[in-house]
Amino acid sequence: MEEAIAAAGPRLQQLRRSHRLTLTDVAERTGISKSTLSRLESGQRRASLELLLPLAKIYQVTLDNLVNAPASGDPRINLRPVRRDGATLLPLTRRPGGIQAFKIVLEAGGSDTPDLRTHEGYEWLYVLNGRLRLMLGGHDLVLRPGEAAEFDTRTPHWFGTLDGEGAEFLSLFGQQGEQVHFRARPKTPRRQDSAG
Repeated sequence: MEEAIAAAGPRLQQLRRSHRLTLTDVAERTGISKSTLSRLESGQRRASLELLLPLAKIYQVTLDNLVNAPASGDPRINLRPVRRDGATLLPLTRRPGGIQAFKIVLEAGGSDTPDLRTHEGYEWLYVLNGRLRLMLGGHDLVLRPGEAAEFDTRTPHWFGTLDGEGAEFLSLFGQQGEQVHFRARPKTPRRQDSAG
């Protein structure tokens, strides 16, 4: 457990980013100074129960999950969904750093009042079900199942439901400069029938 607490920094940063919060947002919600939060995430300050309890509360995780405590030996993957502001975020990746993947479900009847935000990073969205409203800079877009969008998250953005309907989408989020790269398989030539 000592090792888990000592290595809590990357996990705290990952949770904050998955909730799409800035250090300032977390400082305002917890009363912990922005500089203390930054030192916790970078590993320059040791996590204490006094600091971890309010963070566990805003990230809606247990203390074990917050510090990524050692596994109990159970081989099953235990992905814990996080509920926030009418949305359920299910993390699909478990490694700190790099591109993070989430399945996000926006509940029917959720808030459709835009609250545009910015933060460091790059995001790629793919709509699975429903219609997703994406406000991005000066654009107001409606994405349908099978449609995707990608953008620099320093551009003011917000996504929500449309007409009170629910929506489900995949989100790939990476640090600034990390983008999704597509690789297409080359076409294989059609085989010609030898008879004829």
